Amino acid sequence: MNESNPVPGPAMALFLQRCVTPLKLAGVTLLILLLLIPLQMIRSVLRERLSRRDAAVSEIMSSWGREQTIIGPVLIVPYQYAVKSWKEEPIGGGKIERVEVTETVVASAYFLPATLKIQGAVTPRKLHRGIYEAVVYSGNLELAGQFDRPDFRALRIDEADVLWDDAVVTFAIPDLRGVKGMLELEWGGDRVPLMPGSRLPGFASGLHAKAGGLKVGEGAIPVKMELGLSGSGELRFSPVGAQTSVKLASPWPDPSFRGAFLPDDRKISANGFEAAWEVSHYGRGYAQQWSDQQAAAGINPSSSASSEFGVTFYSAVDAYRNVERATKYGALFLVMVFTAFFLFEILSSLRIHLFQYAVVGAAMSLFYLGLLSLSEFVGFGLSYLAVAAVTTLLIWFYCAKALGSGRRSWILVGLLAAIYGFLYVALQLQDYSLLFGTAGLFVALGIVIAVTRNLDWYRREEGPGREPPAAAAG
Repeated sequence: MNESNPVPGPAMALFLQRCVTPLKLAGVTLLILLLLIPLQMIRSVLRERLSRRDAAVSEIMSSWGREQTIIGPVLIVPYQYAVKSWKEEPIGGGKIERVEVTETVVASAYFLPATLKIQGAVTPRKLHRGIYEAVVYSGNLELAGQFDRPDFRALRIDEADVLWDDAVVTFAIPDLRGVKGMLELEWGGDRVPLMPGSRLPGFASGLHAKAGGLKVGEGAIPVKMELGLSGSGELRFSPVGAQTSVKLASPWPDPSFRGAFLPDDRKISANGFEAAWEVSHYGRGYAQQWSDQQAAAGINPSSSASSEFGVTFYSAVDAYRNVERATKYGALFLVMVFTAFFLFEILSSLRIHLFQYAVVGAAMSLFYLGLLSLSEFVGFGLSYLAVAAVTTLLIWFYCAKALGSGRRSWILVGLLAAIYGFLYVALQLQDYSLLFGTAGLFVALGIVIAVTRNLDWYRREEGPGREPPAAAAG
């Protein structure tokens, strides 16, 4: 009987006892690594839902009007100049002679306004497609400015070569579907209809009005336009004036001011915002006037984008981004909860099976999927509270018997509440989340140190009545 079922000797028993804790730690570590797989699958689902949201938002924007940028007004005056070239002409007898010819070429000169003032009100609202929403806006803007007399001599253009009858005033606007009503331009006291099509090289979409016959005299010539405009997400302006002033008002309480220049004055409240910009031509990368022969000095999509400014209308809370940030804490929270379970085992002589660890880890992983699913229909804060409460209740119900004490169960509930509360605060403190998270980790590590600093690991592994190896050696 003894030969068929040998009893381990004292040395083997001690060896096995010493291996219990390291093996348990190895098993818990392996389990955490395995639980990263469902966390990664949840991130994949999140990316898929985010992609669907972006597609729905793009469809709304394509129907309503995309992000808008106002570039202009720009006065374009054609002119002609002579160019000499050589041509080969037959002279008979199969011979060809090179002769010098003079050709007349038509080019354009471009002039920006001396002053430009834009003011208006913009009203954003939310449009939905299914469960997804996009922020769109409608606004009425008034553009007023004046052009000084063009200095053709600075461009080396003879005024006798200027083709005033073909002059136009043009604007570049990315999406004309957002333009409302029939537009007219007040130019030099006359009202001229605006037609679709930008005349600025590099800008495919826009408006233009004929300014032919209205020569700019000795004084300045005023220009004015009222523009009804719809768009999505963002409204930007290009500082084409030597001095550009923009004043915007909106009932939107969460503006994000973007671009090369921030407002000189802003007022933001729960009822909306008011913002004002004052921008000079020193802050941009293109000239006040240029010609086709000096195209590099002129405005183009790249130089305009580098000096544009404006406001973005966006939802202050993006549930998808918050869930994405929350999943990054998944592995950390598994470590914290499993550490608490392991300490329960060490300090209270409990035995918690790895399967029980796995069930608790599965519940904590499922928290993120529940948060993603519910936040598509309910506000993120309420979704977070509901899913965190359900997850905590499930874990408490499952572990109450295994922990063997009501006090330990409430400690577990308190730990989970602290973890989920910590995560929620970290998600709200976007700029300080790293500092807050680091401080939280130091606190958690301090608690572990305080709980385990007096624990005699050797005595626990060798059992009661045994001396640790260091003492025996002495």
